[in-house]
Amino acid sequence: MSTVTNSVFSKIFAFLQKKQCVIGIYVILAIVAGTKQYLHHSFNNYLIFKYVYLHTLDLQNLYNNYAEYGDSNHYGIIFSLLIAPFAWLPDGLGMILWNIANVLVLLWGIYSLPLSLNKRTVIAWICAHETLTALFSFQFNIALTGLILLSFSYLIKKQEIKSAIFIALGTFVKLYGIVGLAFFFFTRHKVKFILAGVLAVFLLFLLPMAISSPHFVMQSYVDWYHSLVHKNASNASLTSFQDISLMGMARRISGNVNLPNMPFLLGGLILFALPYLRISQYKHLAFRLMLLASTLIFTVIFSSGSESPTYIIAFAGVAIWFIVQTSPKNNWVIGLFVFAFCLTSLSPTDLFPRAAKEFIRLYSLKALPCMIIWFTIIYQMMKEDFKSYLIADK
Repeated sequence: MSTVTNSVFSKIFAFLQKKQCVIGIYVILAIVAGTKQYLHHSFNNYLIFKYVYLHTLDLQNLYNNYAEYGDSNHYGIIFSLLIAPFAWLPDGLGMILWNIANVLVLLWGIYSLPLSLNKRTVIAWICAHETLTALFSFQFNIALTGLILLSFSYLIKKQEIKSAIFIALGTFVKLYGIVGLAFFFFTRHKVKFILAGVLAVFLLFLLPMAISSPHFVMQSYVDWYHSLVHKNASNASLTSFQDISLMGMARRISGNVNLPNMPFLLGGLILFALPYLRISQYKHLAFRLMLLASTLIFTVIFSSGSESPTYIIAFAGVAIWFIVQTSPKNNWVIGLFVFAFCLTSLSPTDLFPRAAKEFIRLYSLKALPCMIIWFTIIYQMMKEDFKSYLIADK
């Protein structure tokens, strides 16, 4: 009986390891989330996205509050072209296909990583629940995570032009995308990379003019800046659903809403930059992947705009960090990963009592495991010799 049971479990495990299975599950999650939100008339974010395109056509300010969705947009004008194919469709179909497009970009990014197929699949499974959380909000952060991963992978693969395009695209939609520049020192063709980036920026600046006007595009970037400044100021509220960050934790635990971001950001940037001093480690794939993990987590825990669905970005970093660790993984690594999966990924679900969920939200504790893992990454990158990390890249 045990032999039969083992055989069944082996077949199930082998099936779950198939790339086609992962893609199928992610598409199902996208469809289920989109359908549920449509049927419950809970798709305000999608309406914001849709009207970025429609307001661009009508040359209306992209960052005002509008009656159609009672909120404001915070994405760059290039987003109008990305959402255009979906905006023309009926809302129900458009939002489902939008979700599918986002998960496919994320999976493209995960499966582009220079790791064994099994390791990439494990990363995808680890990220699945956090992806679902973002899918319920129709978040572009899912695709943005994929773009950051692609910018890393193509740079490692010496395809600097593609890497530069993904960085520019991510940045022009949402400023988080600029973190792809963190991988700049891993390319030997720096001039080629810079020139490709400049050209990509120029083209992405011009493209929205095809459906609007030069003046409207330039004014939209000015309006975008003011929108982000205002949003950053409003995020610091002690009861906001945003500011799930290191600064947010400090503000909410201390009760001091006026606690400034800058000291945290400066300290974070110094720590983030320290591993670059270990130039001799650049050649090791594990060191590069650790920097990727650090970048993904840093982007979220040092942003006052981070909210629960933003954590797909950080959790991809957690997954990569966990996979990179040497085997067998020590108790500290396993304990940290379990802590992150429970508190960061599962805390918004019904597995946690309502009072516990509210306590975690009020004190931005979703950020805590990612913060501890990020400090661990910095410590490892500064102390360890990554020559001993054996990572298959095929």
